[in-house]
Amino acid sequence: MAALKGKTLFITGASRGIGLAIAKRAARDGANIAIAAKTVDPTPKLEGTIHSAAKEIEAAGGSALALECDIRKEEDVERAVAQTVERFGGIDICVNNASAISLTPIEKTELKRFDLMFAVNTRGTFLTSKICLPHLKRAENPHILVMSPPLDMHPKWFSGHVAYSIAKYGMSLCVLGLADELKPDGIAVNALWPRTTIATAAVQNILGGDKLMRMSRTPDVVADAAYLVFNQPAKTFTGNFLIDDTFLYDAGGVTDFDSYRVDKSVPLAPDFFVPIDLKPPPGVKIARLSELTP
Repeated sequence: MAALKGKTLFITGASRGIGLAIAKRAARDGANIAIAAKTVDPTPKLEGTIHSAAKEIEAAGGSALALECDIRKEEDVERAVAQTVERFGGIDICVNNASAISLTPIEKTELKRFDLMFAVNTRGTFLTSKICLPHLKRAENPHILVMSPPLDMHPKWFSGHVAYSIAKYGMSLCVLGLADELKPDGIAVNALWPRTTIATAAVQNILGGDKLMRMSRTPDVVADAAYLVFNQPAKTFTGNFLIDDTFLYDAGGVTDFDSYRVDKSVPLAPDFFVPIDLKPPPGVKIARLSELTP
């Protein structure tokens, strides 16, 4: 059964990586995808544009709308949402995927980078959710999904990159508050976060290069978990902070996670923000800290 056939997803940052993987997974059902992202022309370090993403989504079986959109700008988001509704008739699912990252200690954190992360991560999530809200209220099974971590207030998740962590946790605080605020409207608001690093441009260019890419999972693991979220009843499944493989194991019955690995010969690298007490599914082994060093 194509559960998302005819449904419309508005996804920020869907020109590549996790956002594009979520879009293509929904497209396999025949969903409509609004690609809200900034990249119009190819760049040397960032593969994919809104136009190349649209082609991949259509090849997967969906309908795509490529929208140049900077979620820091209210007028951009308003225009992108209006164009989506004009094209597809409404919005069923809002995915807040776009994010900015800079892992720098306080002395090396420029205020313009601080402002960028807050504008994209926290403010962008709030703004996009707000502009999509009137249309979600008219949807049959409306979901807001935020790609953000559990609210685990351990100092190690903040020390050394305070600005990024606060901006990222700001997205999670949106989930915490909006899930309760929008419950009377029957709109689900949930967070989803990967247990391991994911093979994306951020991992390649910012976090760890080729070695960490090999120790990562593909974006498909997050996409499959997101798809499972979208198929939950919005009125009752809300306010959850989900880890991708645990949710796939518990709710989806997935037991084999090797297919998501980039390189099965190396251990999996843990992602930031995953609480220690959230153990992985049976058979999933995560690398020790000593195995992550060059």
